[in-house]
Amino acid sequence: MKILHTSDWHLGRNLHGRKRYDEFSAFLDWLLKCLEREKIDVLLVAGDIFDNTAPTSRSQELYFGFLGRVAKSCCRHVVIVAGNHDSASLLDAAKPVLAALNVHVIGVARDNPADEVFILNDAEGLPMAVVAAVPYLRDRDLRTAVAGENADDKSRKLVVGLQHHYAEVCLIAEEKRQQLGEVPVVATGHLFAAGGKTLGDDGVRELYVGNLAYIGADVFPESIDYLALGHLHIAQTVAGREYMRYSGSPLPMGFGEAAQTKKVVMIDFAGRKPEISEIDVPCFQALVRIKGSLEQIVEKIGDLKKEQSTAWLEIECTSFTAPAQLKDAVDDALAGSGMEKRLLKNADQRPAMDGIEDNAPDISDLAPEDVFNHCLDAQAVPSEKREILLQTYREAVQTLVEHDASRDQGTA
Repeated sequence: MKILHTSDWHLGRNLHGRKRYDEFSAFLDWLLKCLEREKIDVLLVAGDIFDNTAPTSRSQELYFGFLGRVAKSCCRHVVIVAGNHDSASLLDAAKPVLAALNVHVIGVARDNPADEVFILNDAEGLPMAVVAAVPYLRDRDLRTAVAGENADDKSRKLVVGLQHHYAEVCLIAEEKRQQLGEVPVVATGHLFAAGGKTLGDDGVRELYVGNLAYIGADVFPESIDYLALGHLHIAQTVAGREYMRYSGSPLPMGFGEAAQTKKVVMIDFAGRKPEISEIDVPCFQALVRIKGSLEQIVEKIGDLKKEQSTAWLEIECTSFTAPAQLKDAVDDALAGSGMEKRLLKNADQRPAMDGIEDNAPDISDLAPEDVFNHCLDAQAVPSEKREILLQTYREAVQTLVEHDASRDQGTA
């Protein structure tokens, strides 16, 4: 049995105001060809399919269109769990229809843990794997709030709650495995594991109020033969354990990821032993960061122009240059090329004036907490007051998220 693990597609995400639907479409086309080429039996998508809880019609069209094409391919099963960016109720709403295409969706943690466990069969109806499909677990799924708790109390409860949830689900999976024989148990998750690598502009959000609640590898039961994780955008293992992995995002979420080679993970099972390899995802749109004096910037653009580059550029001028002069010089250097400047800023003063999309991220590119931090910066809030304000803000947002989730479940 061959499994392909991917996550964090973030369909609908913009880059400094620039739509990226062509990139998402190209990735999904490539992914379908990869499934066929590698003769994949099961596709695992470990959360953050969409970039926000109200995805555009174009984003949903890409998602459902891709699943329809997969149903006609050699891939027999697709397993999808929600991430923290997704609307659990939106994903679950299509579950009955998608089930007819062997697409198994878990949007929200189930009251009965057994509902997160299912068996995947091959073309002859024989079991290939037992899947413990655990989605992003919200704060309210993991703990009961108590008045007067401090951040450490909350963090401990979150970790204990998460460990308990995985223990329950994996115990059920192990019992099913014992009935079936030597088939692997494959689990999913969308969380931040201890020691995980991130980048400054990758859009990875903190998941829980009070503490990041980084989860240690020992939280996951030993019965798991492969753990497919989402949330972090850099492909990596957890605590050096080869069978516990983040696939990372297939597209760079920001210019900080531009130098990364993106991956999907292929798992080939012979019995319960996984043979794991990474497959490089092509670059569908080059991103280039240029930082230096005005002369160095113009020279670098000239070099890229000779290469007939079509890159999107983030440009930071480190020498004192008037905004109008910087803008004009960069525009002249880019004239006649296929390149676009997505962000132009001057390190010695405010960003060069060239419209919102050249100076600052579009608000749709920012996580809510980033917007709040910008407000604190604008008001010059001193560092000694920022932490308490940030903590209060996080608790307010978490309360709203849990209220919306409860309302969604009540009307689903």
